[in-house]
Amino acid sequence: MKVYLQTFGCRANQYDSEVVRGLLEQAGAELVSDAVDADAAVFNSCAVTAAAEADLRRAVRRAARRRPTIKTVVMGCAAARDADGIGALPNVSRVIPGAGGAEVAAALGMAAGDDRPVRQTGTRALLRIQDGCDEHCTFCATTLARGANRSRPADDLVTEAGQLAEHHAEIVITGVHVGSYGLDIGTSLGALVDELVRAVPRARFRLSSVEATEVDDRLRERLTANDGGLVPYLHAPLQSGSDRVLRRMGRHWYTAATYARAIERIVRDAPVFGLGADIIAGFPGESEEDHRATMSLVSSLPFTGLHVFPFSARPGTAAQRIGAPVASADAPRRADELRAEGERLATAYRARRAGGSADVIVIGDRAHRSGLTEDYVSVIPADDALSRGTRMRMRLTIDNGVLFGHAC
Repeated sequence: MKVYLQTFGCRANQYDSEVVRGLLEQAGAELVSDAVDADAAVFNSCAVTAAAEADLRRAVRRAARRRPTIKTVVMGCAAARDADGIGALPNVSRVIPGAGGAEVAAALGMAAGDDRPVRQTGTRALLRIQDGCDEHCTFCATTLARGANRSRPADDLVTEAGQLAEHHAEIVITGVHVGSYGLDIGTSLGALVDELVRAVPRARFRLSSVEATEVDDRLRERLTANDGGLVPYLHAPLQSGSDRVLRRMGRHWYTAATYARAIERIVRDAPVFGLGADIIAGFPGESEEDHRATMSLVSSLPFTGLHVFPFSARPGTAAQRIGAPVASADAPRRADELRAEGERLATAYRARRAGGSADVIVIGDRAHRSGLTEDYVSVIPADDALSRGTRMRMRLTIDNGVLFGHAC
């Protein structure tokens, strides 16, 4: 059987798709790059934004139009949120809420084998350590789709990481609420990272996204050790720099001030450290004063990159009921201002990195080759003969705002 697999959304979804890919290949399926060549299609859906769900529906319809006999299975968060609506799309034979790798294989009439993906399609591997979230942010549909926090056993994760390290120089630790790892099984994220770094020394590890206030002393020491184990990079969701908006968002565990103190505590002693954040622009009830508070906080902290999204209302979430919508012209303008400030900070950080050295992994093929530093900065390797996945120390130079990496 020829199967087309397409993924929407976050790294947790991408990990789930790698599980599905591995199961299907073990069962004898051939994965193809175009739905027109497939007997079946698997779509792994996302519910974070209305745009993500609209993209899914377009993709399913397009596959059915181009390949009228195709058998389609939809999995993931949108499948959990709207099983009936998605099930009514053309050629959809099964809707599977959440991950469900074995269920996908069964839906296609295949036996499920080992669900640990020991070699993945990306240069960097993904390791999902937990699923679900116990918080209830008023804008978030993912919690509704994924359920409560569920941590995977540390022994299983160490085994899987060891297998992935045979093929991948970097392993990205991911999940839905990574910082809550271990709360349900009597351990912590810091303890898990210590064990992974000790047991799997040949790969470097990266945290995908962790709340700044959930970084304890044990994890902070790992982040700033710069010893090649856990990279000095943190993506710490901010969402807003206004306490009033944070309360409306249901993000009760921090304020703008406690977020700033947590970041300063983590970064202050690190000569090299990458810092990213998610920010929502135009949340219901957000005033211009609230937006200015967010801009001011962003400008005051050592961010090296931002992910900025205009607010997207999700059915069933409380955000629809707690404030008046922001004027249609204001949300995109505010998002643009935040992105511009994020790019200013990123440009300044790249300039500061010039003249230093970095631990670089080569990403992509010859036509689209780049390198990724430990602090999540893109560089162009000066040696275009380096193969994908190569990890080496490079000296950084800059030309026209672009960083280049040279073998040390």
